[in-house]
Amino acid sequence: MSKICSINEESLQLAAQIINAGGVIVVPTDTVYGVACDPFNEKAVAKIYELKRRPRTKALQILMSGVCDLEKLGLYLPDPLDKLCQKFLPGGFSPIAFVKKNSNASKLATICVANNSVDEATQGVRVPDCPRLMEILRVTGPLAASSANRSGDTSADSVEEAFDAFGEDIPLYLDAGRTRSHVASTVVGVDKNDKDGIVVFREGVISDCEIRNALH
Repeated sequence: MSKICSINEESLQLAAQIINAGGVIVVPTDTVYGVACDPFNEKAVAKIYELKRRPRTKALQILMSGVCDLEKLGLYLPDPLDKLCQKFLPGGFSPIAFVKKNSNASKLATICVANNSVDEATQGVRVPDCPRLMEILRVTGPLAASSANRSGDTSADSVEEAFDAFGEDIPLYLDAGRTRSHVASTVVGVDKNDKDGIVVFREGVISDCEIRNALH
């Protein structure tokens, strides 16, 4: 039977057990609720796609406790994304990181590989401004995640909405109250042909204008 739990030591330990066993949980962020798993576990990542009915062509993000986790994951942020991180993280900013050669990142089940080359692989990352999520990441480590809704539906801004979407298919829902809105993070990548050197793949809580103004 699924559990909806407030965040405390008992529920945190349960979350860690589920993640370590290759399971999926629902977690809060600073934007919307997310469905999350171990980013190195292929079966767990596949479960998120199955639950959401999400096309595999749409990537998952990795939730991190800080940019220091990039090194552990074998990722790095190129210029000017590294500069934007100083302005917008923690917060609703999702930069597209690059995979370091010969790194642990090649084992991530979430990376997007271009031209059949790991050397051109990328990974979206997030450092949410959400203290309750930081408590969760403390026991689970970085998590692969996507918004807690069926693909095409409105993102969940409460644990109740997430439960309405997935019900008993997910064993644990961690409740931190309602989030600020149904609007997700802003996803930004590098584009050398753009005047600012970036491309906004998804405009979310931070506008395209805010992102670009931060570079000038």
